[in-house]
Amino acid sequence: MTDTPFPLEPTAADAQAAIADEFSFFGDWSERYQYLIDLGRKLPAFPDAWKIEEHRLHGCQSLVWIVAEGGTDKLDFHAISDSAIVSGLIYLALRVYSGRSAVDILATAPDYIASIGLAKHLSPTRSNGLAALLAFIREHAQAAMRT
Repeated sequence: MTDTPFPLEPTAADAQAAIADEFSFFGDWSERYQYLIDLGRKLPAFPDAWKIEEHRLHGCQSLVWIVAEGGTDKLDFHAISDSAIVSGLIYLALRVYSGRSAVDILATAPDYIASIGLAKHLSPTRSNGLAALLAFIREHAQAAMRT
């Protein structure tokens, strides 16, 4: 288990509102991409021992590793990518979902993606990777609910 800064906000809805608010400060997408890169640098250290095929997230063009810990009451997600922008996308997803209950995760649609205009500005491969990341999070929340 590694340390995680998440959740930063008390609820997933608060996290999504904070993300939308932060991205509203930037006038164009070059600034938003730079902010995404900066966020990705804030991801906690990811142990090299976890960078194995078992933890690899498929569906991404970049290399992404993700580990889920916890249960129904609280699921923590740890992830990293070899891509700076993808690391920023991971940071946003973990900010919304990591450290939350399975019920909260399943009840929270990733509205921040549309609210900051992200979907329109990602390449198809990055969009697929983000969808794979969000599916991984949902699947682990669903599995936690069954146990």
